[in-house]
Amino acid sequence: MSETITGPDGKPRCRWCAAAPEFLHYHDEEWGYPVSDDIRLFEKICLEGFQSGLSWRTILAKRENFRRAFAGFDFNQLARFGERDVQRLLQDEGIVRHRGKIEATIHNAARAREVVAQEGSLAAFFWRYEPAGPGQEAAAALSRELKKRGWKFVGPTTVYAFMQAMGLVNDHAPQCVVRKRAMAQRKAFLPPGHDAKHVSKSFTVRNSVR
Repeated sequence: MSETITGPDGKPRCRWCAAAPEFLHYHDEEWGYPVSDDIRLFEKICLEGFQSGLSWRTILAKRENFRRAFAGFDFNQLARFGERDVQRLLQDEGIVRHRGKIEATIHNAARAREVVAQEGSLAAFFWRYEPAGPGQEAAAALSRELKKRGWKFVGPTTVYAFMQAMGLVNDHAPQCVVRKRAMAQRKAFLPPGHDAKHVSKSFTVRNSVR
């Protein structure tokens, strides 16, 4: 089976984006493009955690509800949530009402603040794990480091999906028209906390072509 389908403009795109109407815009405008904003990064890793065991369509359809419920994923605000907030969120039909995932999101907000205090930003930390080739090894390493730092719901599969979404890996199909766009954005993108001459950790290769 081909990895691509023909989009509404007649150009090839990753086959998965035809699975639901809302996937096309997400695929074309967001998935795989480099992200440097800490709030967006935290949102992405949290939503990938909520997606565990569910379909991405469910999460994407509820994303605005998640943003409303979780203070826009501003981890500085979210870290102050307590048990009353957990109980409120468990009654919110607009989100995934899974106690473990809700509590993990609040817990991880505090861990995110710690990363920022230690590393300067979430972006500077995450972008150190950009792989030179296939990303599974880097995902496993990042998962281990996050767990070491106390994060929850950050297994290797969840972390790899996060890496795909935030542009740490470019997993658009080789023939996909968006792959070149994502690659061009990555080439022009300088990760926060890094200069053009510095390479952090063995996983990172600046402007690598995948």
